[in-house]
Amino acid sequence: MNLSVLLAVLVSFAGIAAFPACAADTVPVEDIVARASRAAFYAGSDGIADVRMTITDARGRQRQREMRILRKDVEEGGEQKFFVYFTRPADVARTVFMVWKHSGRDDDRWLYLPAMDLVRRISATDKRSQFVGSHFVYEDISGRALEADSHELVSAEGDTYLVKNIPLEKKGVEFAWYHVWIDKATFMPVKAEYHDAAGTLLRRITVQERRDVQGHPTVIRSQAEDLRQGGSTLLEFQDVRYDVGLEDDIFEERYLRRPPVQWVK
Repeated sequence: MNLSVLLAVLVSFAGIAAFPACAADTVPVEDIVARASRAAFYAGSDGIADVRMTITDARGRQRQREMRILRKDVEEGGEQKFFVYFTRPADVARTVFMVWKHSGRDDDRWLYLPAMDLVRRISATDKRSQFVGSHFVYEDISGRALEADSHELVSAEGDTYLVKNIPLEKKGVEFAWYHVWIDKATFMPVKAEYHDAAGTLLRRITVQERRDVQGHPTVIRSQAEDLRQGGSTLLEFQDVRYDVGLEDDIFEERYLRRPPVQWVK
């Protein structure tokens, strides 16, 4: 779970075994972005991690949230299911965010709000809204579809590929294009920058620390920054594990109100 970089983001704690580095002219850009997607989201057949989120507003005030993320692959490189269970602070404890990530169609998303005992379906058009008040967006959590953008290899100098991505559908996105830097050795995305039509930098996601976990390169710290209005969110991943044997029925709507204790405590 790697998070887009959730990516990459919340779900970006995932990664895959390293691919051998290749000469730039032998790796089509479509292959680069496909490998980067697998590196960011498909370590093992499932995964679990504890996450601390520190939100800093434009005035420097901070608040924290803690959660556990469960992820299960339905198919390699394709459909997945995510279960995000919030544990702290008290005002968000027991809140659950669940995603069924689909290939070729909109994801299914649910949010359970315990204070109101309310399960709410999140609209497929709500992908770019802030995730629980942070500087990450919902699409950072479950990943952006590769077919949503056109891709251009800008540079293959040094240790990274630089890929420019332009959304094919302008409606519902706040950016005109974005760059992603991808590590050549592992194909792990390490930075993303989002720009408006004038080229102004709006938002940045940066992987600050990576570590090998069970043979998978894994994001340990990542940060999202709002460069228009100020503020940032830091994600720190702990106790990351892969191939833990998550059952399929954990990711059903009935478990939003009654999360499986053995996996969320």
